[in-house]
Amino acid sequence: MILALAGLLLIAQVKQPFPEVAPLHHIPTLLLIAAAPFLLRRWPLSNASVASVALFFALHTIGGRYTYSNVPYDDLARALTGGTISETFGFTRNHYDRLVHLSYGLLAVAPTSETLRRHAGLGARLALYIAVESVLAVSLVYELFEWQLAVIMQGPLADAYNGQQGDIWDSQKDMALAALGAIIAALTIRLRRRREVEQ
Repeated sequence: MILALAGLLLIAQVKQPFPEVAPLHHIPTLLLIAAAPFLLRRWPLSNASVASVALFFALHTIGGRYTYSNVPYDDLARALTGGTISETFGFTRNHYDRLVHLSYGLLAVAPTSETLRRHAGLGARLALYIAVESVLAVSLVYELFEWQLAVIMQGPLADAYNGQQGDIWDSQKDMALAALGAIIAALTIRLRRRREVEQ
């Protein structure tokens, strides 16, 4: 999984359409790939949890290639179906960033919860609760970081990185989607555990 993510990161740099902001998006993924062998030796995780983390960073890598606001999902949909997602749902903006924020909530809860249970000795319920809270906290910190980076960079470069696309409530919507994803993931894990106990 980590090797596949490294391959995707390399492919994302080929004919990079936004080279001025690409490093800001791709450096966290590069750091994760470099640190993954050490982290997984020190704090091993299940294949499912590693896959969740890798899938999230794969989505982020695709978004980073196109500065999120320009991910050509409509072009792909048109090639596959003859229609676009934006036409079907009446979208007036590119919503790839919304997908990634929702995916963060969906994909971060299981590995965080597993880490807390396996390596911090927490009970299943408390680990799940803290995993959901951590998604909310990380989402908040990320949005604050994004805001400060936009203030420092200013102008078109800030707009290209920030990706608000004119939506003044972008940060709140992003955090709400991450929270929704985390709650769905936590409920799914709880229901699955309950079924396992009942069997």
